[in-house]
Amino acid sequence: MLRGIFGALIRYARDNISVKLRPRVNHGALFVRKIFIMKIHEYQGKEILRQFGVPTPRGVACFSVDEAVAAAKQLGGSVWVVKAQIHAGGRGKGGGVKVAKSPEQVREYANQILGMQLVTHQTGPEGQKVRRLLIEEGAQIVKEYYIGMVVDRGTQRVALMASSEGGMDIEEVAAHTPEKIHKVWIDPVKGLTDAESDDVARKIGIPEVALAEARACLQGLYRAFVEKDAMLAEINPLVLTGDNHVRALDAKFNFDSNALYRRPEIVEYRDLDEEDPAEVEASKFDLSYISLDGDIGCLVNGAGLAMATMDIIKLYGGNPANFLDVGGGASKEKVTEAFKLMLKNPKLKAILVNIFGGIMRCDVIAEGVVAAAREVHLSVPLVVRLEGTNVELGKKILAESGLPIISGNDMADAAQKVVAAAKGK
Repeated sequence: MLRGIFGALIRYARDNISVKLRPRVNHGALFVRKIFIMKIHEYQGKEILRQFGVPTPRGVACFSVDEAVAAAKQLGGSVWVVKAQIHAGGRGKGGGVKVAKSPEQVREYANQILGMQLVTHQTGPEGQKVRRLLIEEGAQIVKEYYIGMVVDRGTQRVALMASSEGGMDIEEVAAHTPEKIHKVWIDPVKGLTDAESDDVARKIGIPEVALAEARACLQGLYRAFVEKDAMLAEINPLVLTGDNHVRALDAKFNFDSNALYRRPEIVEYRDLDEEDPAEVEASKFDLSYISLDGDIGCLVNGAGLAMATMDIIKLYGGNPANFLDVGGGASKEKVTEAFKLMLKNPKLKAILVNIFGGIMRCDVIAEGVVAAAREVHLSVPLVVRLEGTNVELGKKILAESGLPIISGNDMADAAQKVVAAAKGK
């Protein structure tokens, strides 16, 4: 759920159209970009686009080499594109997209791609295993364009961005040729009008003969964005073919997970293989958990306090191993599961529990911490800072537990102690 989240478009939008995310501070900002989105595969995104009248090449999702060859024969023609399906961009640059000119080549490329550990600029150096393919009919491409939509919280409208420089990272276009990015802030009452659609299409160089199809693509993408509760919708590239038709050659959607309760059809698209196993496990216990790259585990109640905790750990020279919010109604069992999750990380060198007791009482957390430490046979230093409701009772429980728990007087003191403990001091 968290690797590479929002991607180039969101980063560009955040910096250039006043999308008001939380402050970009260390690991805290990473939480905002990860926890509230759900990604889907390209072929699933194209299924959505077709529902809203956006034309796409014909294609078949496959899970084996034999299925890929059969799909090519089913599609017919003489050229097919073999595409890796992972939740990351840059697949072509990483060797995950190949053009085949015979069924034998389809088999060859499917063998190469299926099961490979595909590394792109969005997967990180560890890459992502390819478990699905999209076999798609070839297209005669004359020109590539870019269109995408995000929510601009500054204007409280959906922002359409379009460029004549399709097939490229949008942030590269923004950095070197920003004049080639054209924006429209869409009135939620009127929707994306014909005039706005045609104006943008002309600005990015779509010829008059293809204007009607381009309008249908833009307006269809907008309707899909709104009606499916998307946070990002992107077609890169949108192409003009040799016979002057417009087609969506790729599709990327991110969805607001807070709206999934009313979008069961989107939930069905979820691919747990593309998500962090620890984060999937955490969701079973209603824990907000995100793996990070550090070695100091964090157990906190409340997203804001969790981000502040990670930031202060960074301030004193440490690196958080995770974001973990146990929420306001954590039980002893929930805290125990939280400890188990953190301890599955082989890099873990210390744990910081930072609790401000409001709805969540400090004595309940203290009991959970003691029970969890005993059950999992805790083998790394544990620093606990408690403040708020029943704090003295909570501290008493910890002190009388007989466990080697390090007490933090305040956030700064606790952060310094856990960083020192992680460094073996």
